[in-house]
Amino acid sequence: MYRFICNDCMCKYKSNFNNDKSIWLQSGAITLCCFLLIGIMSMNQKNVYLSSKPRYEILDGLRGVASVAVVLFHLFETYASSAATQIINHGYLAVDFFFVLSGFVIGYAYDDRWDRMSIGGFFKRRIVRLHPMVIAGTVIGACLYFFGQGEVSPAIGNVPAWKIVLVFFMACLMIPCGQKMDIRGWNETNPLNGPTWSLMWEYIGNILYAFVFRRLPNIMLAILVAFAGFCTLDLCLNLNVFDLLTEARGSKIYTPIGGWSLTSEQLYIGATRLFYPFLCGLLLSRLKSSIKVKGGFWWCSVMLVAALSVPCVGGPDNILNGVYNSFCIIVLFPLIVIIGAGSEIKGGRSAGICNFLGEISYPLYLTHYPLMYMQMEWALSHPEMPLYAHVMTGAGVFVLSIFLAWACLKLYDLPVRNWLKEHWLMKRTVNG
Repeated sequence: MYRFICNDCMCKYKSNFNNDKSIWLQSGAITLCCFLLIGIMSMNQKNVYLSSKPRYEILDGLRGVASVAVVLFHLFETYASSAATQIINHGYLAVDFFFVLSGFVIGYAYDDRWDRMSIGGFFKRRIVRLHPMVIAGTVIGACLYFFGQGEVSPAIGNVPAWKIVLVFFMACLMIPCGQKMDIRGWNETNPLNGPTWSLMWEYIGNILYAFVFRRLPNIMLAILVAFAGFCTLDLCLNLNVFDLLTEARGSKIYTPIGGWSLTSEQLYIGATRLFYPFLCGLLLSRLKSSIKVKGGFWWCSVMLVAALSVPCVGGPDNILNGVYNSFCIIVLFPLIVIIGAGSEIKGGRSAGICNFLGEISYPLYLTHYPLMYMQMEWALSHPEMPLYAHVMTGAGVFVLSIFLAWACLKLYDLPVRNWLKEHWLMKRTVNG
């Protein structure tokens, strides 16, 4: 007999959440950003279409390595009794690595283009790149929603149809859901596809980049990086300088886990996880930071996988685990990025693997979790099943996640992005 507990998931819906007005003000502020984005996109500004710059192939491949690690992390999470016993224990740090990559690539792709590109043009390019898969992940989550009904998702089956429909459209528009719109019981900003919480923060980072960060000189950006680094230490070491962290974090006390809900604590965690990695990546891009290493992709992949797989350092209540998390976010991930940026791919096989991982990375991250909801519920509901049955189920979900991501990329994401590029991004250039 095995005991299966999805710790992270169960903790989400068992936590007590404040229902005060401040939460809805915070939710309204984020929603306002979404409407602001739509308004800017509709502005009648002259904009010249700029072709994409050459990509950092290794960084794309590393994003794929991190995405695969996230899938494995979530699969093993189902069987963990706490965050401390989780296999691929620090897999949650993949999100922080994504933000370093994002800041670096955004700076590289757009910092020197603002004399030829409007703010509306920037947002249109980012929407075309990011939003089709946000919608696809939400649609998949809606299609599989009722398959997750059970102890893991207690709210399913107890909410009216109109609320599910409303949540679906909110999720498609990247409008975060508050507690009253929680249709799963996990208090996620997107109850149909949990991982889009990090995309909400990605959007916020892009908005702030367009309005604020791109205008800052390097010295001001460095000051913000230093302050954001202090907030990272505050979170990971549980210093609680700003009195925003609560005892409800439990075994997550010395980790940056969180950011998917609209409480004051969760908003602070999400903002902290975004700002240091994103700003650090942006600053490194501006400084043209790079380190060339032979076999850079493979060395970076080994470092990244090793960092995400290290067991909980010293136990769940040991500050050493917080030190390790801080080290990864503040030092190791930026180092991996500048090595990846400075190195080259040698050999057709390495290039092929790197390209495949890079292509499926984003679809994989945004489509795998609806399958996880079902896997979690099945595992929790069938503790009597033999070990091989759980191994087969987990392996099947992993393989299905890869195939689903590839299918979404080839049959949906690439065609939709190409259509939007031709009929939306380039239209004004042709007509003008």
